[in-house]
Amino acid sequence: MPAPQHDDDGEPPAVPWASQARQCRRAALALAVLFASLPLVSGLFLGRGGFDGAPEIACLCLFAAAYFHLTGRARRPTIPDSATFLGEAIRLAASGETGRAIAILNKALRLSPRLWQAREYRGQMRLVRPDAAESALQDFTEAIRLAPGEAHLYILRSHVFTLLGREPAARADLEVAARLGGDTGAPAGG
Repeated sequence: MPAPQHDDDGEPPAVPWASQARQCRRAALALAVLFASLPLVSGLFLGRGGFDGAPEIACLCLFAAAYFHLTGRARRPTIPDSATFLGEAIRLAASGETGRAIAILNKALRLSPRLWQAREYRGQMRLVRPDAAESALQDFTEAIRLAPGEAHLYILRSHVFTLLGREPAARADLEVAARLGGDTGAPAGG
């Protein structure tokens, strides 16, 4: 029977290491108990207290057992951070899979409701469909509520207001963006 093959990254699978670490931990604990009991046993059976260095060896074995206990614990799967979600959503949107990208952003918002960038990107992705302007407007409005100092959010929302025929609201957002220092894209002097 051929030996199991590992991934190309050189790391062995986690399950065998956990099993091996448990075995080493048990052996280290047994050795710690053995060396800790040697002075007592020699005093009882031999009538003299011997075995210099046995307590120190027992301590070393306890440290080894602690090490194997910590390294052999089962790894919990990590929760991706917001940058991972945003990056994956952008990659999917760039490849034309906006539905899946929006689903990933929805998941990111469930995990971190204050992530205004996810609302911004979801709003931009929703603008691809003309019937989703109201949803994009909600996303941009919520993103502005979470990050009111981001000028580009006002510019994006003004674009949606323009699509919806709400010119006064669009102009108001462009004015706020200009006050915040954002490039409104409007012609100068107009």
